Amino acid sequence: MRAASEHRFCAEDGLSLYYRAWLPQGTRIERAVLLFHRGHEHSGRFQEMVDQLELPEVAFFAWDCRGCGQSPGPRGDADGLAQLESDMDAFLRHLKAEYGLKEEKTVVVAHSVAAVVAGLWVLDYTPRLAGLVLATPALEVKLYVPFARQGLAVLSYFGLMTTVSSYVRGSALTHDRLQAQAYDNDPLISKEISTRVLLDLDRGARRLLKDAGGIVVPTQVMAARADWVVKNRPIRRLFRRLGSSIKEIKVYRDLYHAVFQEKGKERVFQDVRDFLQASWEREPKTEFLRRADSDGPSAERYEWLKAGPPRLSPANALWKLTRLSMRSLGRASQGVRLGLRTGFSSGETLDYVYRNQPSGWTPFGWAVDKVYLESPGWSGIRQRRRHLEQLLDEALEGVAAPGERALRIVDVAGGPGRYLLDWLSRYQERWLEVLVRDADAGGLLAGQTEAQARGETRVSYQRGDAFDQQDLAGIGPVEIAVVSGLYELFPKNDPVRRSLAGLSQAVVRGGYLLYTNQPTHPQLELIAETLTHGDGSPWIMRCRSGAEMDELVREAGFTKLRTLVDRHGMFTVTLARKL
Repeated sequence: MRAASEHRFCAEDGLSLYYRAWLPQGTRIERAVLLFHRGHEHSGRFQEMVDQLELPEVAFFAWDCRGCGQSPGPRGDADGLAQLESDMDAFLRHLKAEYGLKEEKTVVVAHSVAAVVAGLWVLDYTPRLAGLVLATPALEVKLYVPFARQGLAVLSYFGLMTTVSSYVRGSALTHDRLQAQAYDNDPLISKEISTRVLLDLDRGARRLLKDAGGIVVPTQVMAARADWVVKNRPIRRLFRRLGSSIKEIKVYRDLYHAVFQEKGKERVFQDVRDFLQASWEREPKTEFLRRADSDGPSAERYEWLKAGPPRLSPANALWKLTRLSMRSLGRASQGVRLGLRTGFSSGETLDYVYRNQPSGWTPFGWAVDKVYLESPGWSGIRQRRRHLEQLLDEALEGVAAPGERALRIVDVAGGPGRYLLDWLSRYQERWLEVLVRDADAGGLLAGQTEAQARGETRVSYQRGDAFDQQDLAGIGPVEIAVVSGLYELFPKNDPVRRSLAGLSQAVVRGGYLLYTNQPTHPQLELIAETLTHGDGSPWIMRCRSGAEMDELVREAGFTKLRTLVDRHGMFTVTLARKL
């Protein structure tokens, strides 16, 4: 038996999570596997798999998810799948720092619920993995009680039935009697799962299926035809929609859900071993990501949105009525009125959303404005701002002091830049210098007026084109460059390339780039049909996958350090460094 050592790492919220490590001889780790257990279980359940794979030169790491095994927290609970994604990312960053893991030589093996979380993590945080194994992913759990999900949602809303006890015994997971007994008698296995995690699993699975085209790492999917726990049809849909050019599916005719503890698991381990070895031997290919603006799922979705519904259709009539309502009754809302005047993508609108103070003509207008400001998109935008400020803090801590001159921070399309004024107010250092650029003179004037009212002299405003490579190159030297909410507005990649190339010339070696992205949005059609830019053109989005955006940044000479994501996966903020 290969011995495991026991360790802990710190999650984003400070919780100390437990993990096991099976390390090879010597100090250098060339290849690694991260193992994520299914719901209720723990890392010790992977001991047999590590032994049976017979890869002594490979490092294996397996955690106890928060609320499971020897990790702290209420059993089976988390603040939604987004927190578990964040934990996975913190785990990988810890292993990279502690053991020198290389993402390009790391394969993730995730089982059941963890397979759904891992799929979302790869979508949202875009680690450059060598491969991904999704074993019997719990995309749709078999709930044998009619209307169970709807009932749980109602009970959860009223604060009732906050946990659910699993009905699944070991005999429903595996044909192996000894393994079934081990599962039923394991003191580290808890049958509890929180209702909010169970409901969020349903939402997360739907998003994973919808956006699976953004998963571009080589992927192996496993399905058990005799599975009593999850349905197989969504697994087939997931496989078909994966964006990776290298993918395979393994289907086991008579196996139950716990394929790693089943009779016949030798076949499963052999399939995993073959996939691992093939993944490590491949050279990563990312060229296709550079063509994603014309050849890929997001380009196809953009073309459908741009075309719009047929003129003689109920959908078109509905959108016409919606637009009419916005331009009449909607004007009672201050936010809608501002968006109609300056554009819903303008810096002034963004500034208004950041303030988040409902306003309007009459109580009706105030109520409409409140609903408007609490829409999923605007709520995500405000979370994006908090993440932006957090990574600005981290960049400021990591940047080398420039010496005799001021340390320069530039937002290339910052509008009024009020978030920078708020952020800068927490720092008294006089050697900080902030430049806010934008193409909109109105937004810059509003920012200047606000800065003068605050007595802030470290901020200056300048009109400029964020897509003019030479113009951007001329603003250097810059220690921290920020591109927030800009590239998401433009479907084609060539302007983004020019912008990033100019920033690469302007940012000093060792300096930082903060950039945002929007990989998905639940209201794309609503926005395309009802909201407009400042020039009156419809606001039609092409959502870039995280992998596509990261590839454009890497092409410009920056190395990604870390990403923060809102709980719905709509908006990301990434910190990269020019090395």
